[in-house]
Amino acid sequence: MCGIAGWIGPRVENPQDRAARMSNALRHRGPDAEGTEFLDLNTGENQLAMVHRRLAIIDLNADSNQPMHIDDGRLRIIFNGEIYNYIELRQELIGLGHRFRTRSDTEVLLRAYDQWHLSMFDRLSGMFAFALWDAQRHELILGRDPFGKKPLYLMQSEKLLSFASEINALLSSQPNAQQLNLDAVHEYLRWRYVPGPRTLFKQIRKLNPGSYAVWSQGTVTETRYYTPPDQTDLTEDIDDETAKRRFLELLDHSVEIRMRSDAPFGAFLSGGLDSSAIVALMTKHSDKPIRTFSVGFSEPAYSELPFARRVADHFKTDHCELVIEADDLIDHLPKLIRHLGAPVSQSSDIPIYLMSERASQDVKMVLTGEGADEILGGYPKHRAESLAGIYRSLVPALLHDNLLAPLIRAMPGASAKFDTFARSAGERDFATRMISWFGAMTARQHGRLTGAPANCHNQRNNLPFSSSAKASHLRRALFFDQTSWLPDNLLERGDRMMMAGSIEGRMPFLDRDLVAFVSKLPDRYKVGWRKGKLILRNSMANMLPEEILNRRKIGFKVPVAEWFRGSMRNYVHDHLCSSHSVIRSYLSAKYLDQIVSEHTKGAADHEKLIWALLNLEIFHREFELGAPQ
Repeated sequence: MCGIAGWIGPRVENPQDRAARMSNALRHRGPDAEGTEFLDLNTGENQLAMVHRRLAIIDLNADSNQPMHIDDGRLRIIFNGEIYNYIELRQELIGLGHRFRTRSDTEVLLRAYDQWHLSMFDRLSGMFAFALWDAQRHELILGRDPFGKKPLYLMQSEKLLSFASEINALLSSQPNAQQLNLDAVHEYLRWRYVPGPRTLFKQIRKLNPGSYAVWSQGTVTETRYYTPPDQTDLTEDIDDETAKRRFLELLDHSVEIRMRSDAPFGAFLSGGLDSSAIVALMTKHSDKPIRTFSVGFSEPAYSELPFARRVADHFKTDHCELVIEADDLIDHLPKLIRHLGAPVSQSSDIPIYLMSERASQDVKMVLTGEGADEILGGYPKHRAESLAGIYRSLVPALLHDNLLAPLIRAMPGASAKFDTFARSAGERDFATRMISWFGAMTARQHGRLTGAPANCHNQRNNLPFSSSAKASHLRRALFFDQTSWLPDNLLERGDRMMMAGSIEGRMPFLDRDLVAFVSKLPDRYKVGWRKGKLILRNSMANMLPEEILNRRKIGFKVPVAEWFRGSMRNYVHDHLCSSHSVIRSYLSAKYLDQIVSEHTKGAADHEKLIWALLNLEIFHREFELGAPQ
C-alpha cells in the first residue's frame, strides 16, 4: 500500500521541487520509504517523472522499494496496492522462464506485463493503481483495479499528463488547477458524491475503475477491461446446498489470500454480519488471536460496540475499542476533507479515520467487510427494488406523489429513512430513483436551493444506468452500486480515511471470482421479504452467534442528527447561516436558514442535507475556493 504520483510530457521547470511537493503531499500514504526518478525521453524533449511513497506490507526489504525496474530499465513501475495472487503468478512466471530478484508483488506485476502485456489485467486478483513505463514501446500504462479500490487521478494541460493517488498531490504541483467545477457541485448536492470520472476540480478527473490508460507520443487512450457481471441478466439456477458450499469456499479463499502479509495485520469489526463473517474466517487461517478494532459512541442507540465485543469474545480476538464524541468530528472534519479532496459525504468517515489511526499503532493492514452490501443486496433499498415493479404497477404516480408520500412523511416519529422511501419508492425513472435512494435532496429541493434544474443524470447512457433492460430490478440496482456508489463514494472514502491513518484496508467480498459466482445466483439467494444477503447468512449459520447472524442491519451510523440539534448546533450555524458562509453567496440563503431551523427545532430530519451542505462549506474554506463563476 503506497502513494504514487508523476507526470509525462514536455519538460517542466524545477522538476525536483515539483516532485518533492507531490511526495510530501502523499507522505501519510507511505511513511516507510520514498523514491523519485526522472527519465529524459525523445532526446530530452519529453520527461517522465515517477514519485513513490511506500507503506511496506509485502517483502519489507529495501530491494522492493520503488520505482522498480527490470532489464536495465526496459520496464519500470510505481505501484499502489496489493496483488493477492502474486505467489501463484510468480510460480507460473518462473515456469515460463522468468527469474526474480525480490519476493515482492511489485516485481510480479512487472514480469506479468512483460509476459502477457495488457492481457495481464485478466489474471490479476488485487487492488491496485500503477504507472508502468514500457521503454520498448515508448508507452506509459496507467492501470486501476476492477472496482476502483485504489484511486488514480489524472490532469492534462496541453501535452502534459500528470497523475497521482490523491488530488492534493496534483494541486501541490500545479496550484492553478484549483478551479471549482460548478456542474460537479450540482451533482454532489443531488448524489452526495461526485460520480466519476469528474471531480470538483475542473482540470482533474478520475481514471475509471476497471480501466487502463495508455500515453503514447502525447496522446492518451482509455480502455475498460472489466465491467461487473451484474450488468446482464445471465443467471444460473443452482441448488441451495451447492450454492452455500461454493460461496463459502470462494469467500474463505478470498480471506486467506488477503491475509498474505509480512507485516502485522488485523480486522475492523463492527459487530455486523459482514465484518463478523470475515473475522470468523480469519480465525481458521491463523494460529494467533486476530487483532480486531471497533469504534462506537457514547449514545447507546448508535453504538454497536456490544455486538462487536460479542464477536470478539466468541472468536477470542485481541480486541480494541474506541469511543468518539461530537468534538472528535469537529476537530478532524476539515483535515479529512483536505485528504479526500472533496466533501466527506458520510459522517462515518471520521470514526473510520480515528479507528485507522488507532489501529496503525499495532498493525499495518486490516481486512474489512466493505462491498458485501453492493454484491449481495444488503441495503433496504435492495429489498424495496425487488418489489418496486409490483408497487409502481399498483400505485399510480399521482397517488404516490400527492397522497401516500406526504402521509408517510407526516407519520409520527418519521425519520430520514421514511423520507427517503417516500421520495424514492414511487419514482418511475430508474436513474432518478437510483440517485434518490442515497441522495441528499430531491430535485425540487435542489431547485429551491440553487435556482437551477437538477440535471444530475443527463448522460442517460453512462455506465451506472446501462444494465440490461431484461435484468431484474435488484440486479440493475446492484449494478448501479457496483459502478457508481461503490467506487466513487464508499471505496474512495475508505481508501482516503484509512490511508490518512497510514493503514491498508483489504476487502474480501470484492474478490473477482466471488463476485462472478454471486452474479450468477438467482435473486432469491440475495434478498427476501425481511432480510438481505441471504446466501451469506445461510453459509455462516454454523459459524456465527445467533444474535449476530440474524440481527437487523443498522449500518455504521453516527448520531449527527442529534448533534446538529445539540453540541454541533453553533458549528452548523456558523458554517451555513452566518455572514462567513461561502455557499450562501451562490445558494439560497433563505432556504439554508429554513433547513437548519426546521432540523434544530425537530420539525424535520434534514440530517443528510445539512451534512452535505456543511461539508461543501468546509471544502470551500479548506481549498480557499470562492463562489463559482
